Amino acid sequence: MSGNQRIARVFGAVNVGSFSVSAMIAALTEDGEMQVLGSGHRASQGIKRGYVVDMAGATYAVRDALERAEKLAGTSVDSVWIGCSGAGLASEIRPVEIGIGGRRVEEEDIEALLVAARESLEPDGRSVLHAQPACYFLDGAHGVSNPKGLHADRLGVDVHVMLADGAPVRNVTEAVQNAHLDVEGVVASPLATGYACLTAEERDLGVAMVELGGEVTNVSVYAGGMLVGLTAIPRGSNDITDAIASAFSIRRFQAERLKCVSGSAIASPTDHREMIPVATPAEDGARPVARGGDASGQVPRSDLIGVITGELDMLMSDVGKALDSMGFTGSAPGSSARQVVITGGGAELSGLADYAQGVLGVPVRIGKPVALKGLPEAHSSPGFATLAGLVLYAAEDPVDIRAIGSRFTTTGSYGPLTTLMRAWSAMREYF
Repeated sequence: MSGNQRIARVFGAVNVGSFSVSAMIAALTEDGEMQVLGSGHRASQGIKRGYVVDMAGATYAVRDALERAEKLAGTSVDSVWIGCSGAGLASEIRPVEIGIGGRRVEEEDIEALLVAARESLEPDGRSVLHAQPACYFLDGAHGVSNPKGLHADRLGVDVHVMLADGAPVRNVTEAVQNAHLDVEGVVASPLATGYACLTAEERDLGVAMVELGGEVTNVSVYAGGMLVGLTAIPRGSNDITDAIASAFSIRRFQAERLKCVSGSAIASPTDHREMIPVATPAEDGARPVARGGDASGQVPRSDLIGVITGELDMLMSDVGKALDSMGFTGSAPGSSARQVVITGGGAELSGLADYAQGVLGVPVRIGKPVALKGLPEAHSSPGFATLAGLVLYAAEDPVDIRAIGSRFTTTGSYGPLTTLMRAWSAMREYF
């Protein structure tokens, strides 16, 4: 009981992916420590390329995953934060400026700026997932975290806006609501995953993050502490599995097992001499011999790796083009080499970091979620980074300019100065 009294807040999170649906219940203690109470996952259902294609199936998968987490946590939740990886995600940085005539910046000026920024939002029929003040600037000088007390002719703010197609977001939201849950918010997976996998220094110096999911790969670029670019590629690790199944004329679950157990992104000189079984002993005799295999149902490992690298070549070509289009040019003069962080379920493929580093020409590391107390080993892998990031995001509760007006007009404990100080505190810590 005394342990429960130390819990300040409990958060629920659900990540609706194309390969799996996962859920987590975490608690923030009174001393600010995040502790995972329970987590669970199950095979995805009703989701294709990040979009809901079967409402009943998606709702069942959400409810099932959350019940597994609730059982381990020994408690239930009524509301959750949702991770969104498809739905036509787009990221924009929108600068907003007002004139203040060269005098000292006061709280009222910052209030007026944020309200002006809120009123400038024009989603053009798209859904705004986030609209967050990222960094202030004075007379064109960027990188100001707290402009109060400084003199300027013009005061501005860079607002990070995350957009998504409205209908797909509503479908994901409805699938969760149909599971008898309230939705606290829909969070773009690159933002949530960034909380779990990237350090504040990496986000500041410049880093690219590649979320290799089942059917969608999100490529995002961070610079100056902000997510400054995002490209979604409709290709993922499931496409590698399908290519293996097609090449050897085997079942999809057998192809997935081959990829995970014996697959690699890096070829070895001895691969052609190593024969690997397609089926387990229990499956032998229940299906024909694999195409290209021997009489005992084994295939050369070199053939398997050839199929995998063939698919990776196409995927990494798309990733490279996306990075180029977003201005991520590797190392900048006078600075340490920029880095690419690969995460998501597909990042668990053996040798992927070395392969990607050779193709992209920049340092590459695999991004695992930050260590959280109570997080089981099975859910500490790259495939659960977004899920961990969702509860971290929920606990931080970043300021959204769409809520600024209501916070300024309340007469409760959160006045204008309190709200702004929360914004500044969040930006100093995370940006």
